[in-house]
Amino acid sequence: MAEPETPEEPAAGASSPQDTAPGGYLEPIRAAGAVLWRDGGRGSEVALIHRPGRDDWTLPKGKLKNGEHLLTAAVREVGEETGLAPVLGRRLPSQRYLKDGWPKQVEWWAATPEPAAVPRFAPNEEVDALEWLPVAEARDRLTYDHDVHVLDHFRAGPARTVPLILLRHASAGDKSEWNDHDLLRPLDEAGRADALTLAEVLAVFGPLRVVSSAAARCTETVVPYAVTRAAEIRTERAFTVGALHSEDGPYDREAARRAFGDLLEERRPTLVCTHGELVADLMREAFARTGSPVPQQLSLRKGTFWVVHVDAADGSLAAVERHTRAG
Repeated sequence: MAEPETPEEPAAGASSPQDTAPGGYLEPIRAAGAVLWRDGGRGSEVALIHRPGRDDWTLPKGKLKNGEHLLTAAVREVGEETGLAPVLGRRLPSQRYLKDGWPKQVEWWAATPEPAAVPRFAPNEEVDALEWLPVAEARDRLTYDHDVHVLDHFRAGPARTVPLILLRHASAGDKSEWNDHDLLRPLDEAGRADALTLAEVLAVFGPLRVVSSAAARCTETVVPYAVTRAAEIRTERAFTVGALHSEDGPYDREAARRAFGDLLEERRPTLVCTHGELVADLMREAFARTGSPVPQQLSLRKGTFWVVHVDAADGSLAAVERHTRAG
């Protein structure tokens, strides 16, 4: 659970920013948390916690454990401090400030309690109170300016969003050493381990529809997630490299873009697993359909993924984030 927080420290000098130590760069303490919200009788309400050790009101967050993924850390910390299992929504801007003279960087998401979650909050020596407040009241209650900034970012965008996750399949070994049809090439040992890890990481976004290339290395990448979440895997020819044998090559970029764009417009939480050859095209389609600028680097390493968050109401782009399997 999170350690007690000290207020933001004053800058060392007129030109020294408050998120940098006087001596220069220091590797920041990494932490993660969420603005946990729900629909209340007075509009959207957010969860604040009270810590008796500091007598402060803050948003739930805490430090990463060694080797822990940012996404799973956010879910674990929010769950520990509120007694509610969260489902992560759109990414919010990071906050960086000094804690006891050392920089601390906190990654933030919007989140909602799992629909079937049973509240299990129990006061303890670290967190003795949990309150749900309308956003304006919560803003006034918060002790620290950096938490206020997080809440301001939350209310500046859509609360309810939908994720479309684009995952490149995990490691499948050396293609040149595979003697059968490439569609049948399986994950190697490292890829199978990554697939198991990805199942846990991807679960933070709640139940997802699973759509995959028909290639064995893609379906095997999402099998652990599908099994643990009781989800069906739908294969899509348009996302499959090696499904075509024509003058145009082993895949159809335009068909893949259309299929991905159609999924985006349906606004259903979805996981798509495909090949590196198609990742940039599919992301360009997502940015084109949402009228958004395109970043310079769109590619993914094996076993890494993009998350495109769109406004559930109008389909506009709400946030984009990229993650490795290990965080």
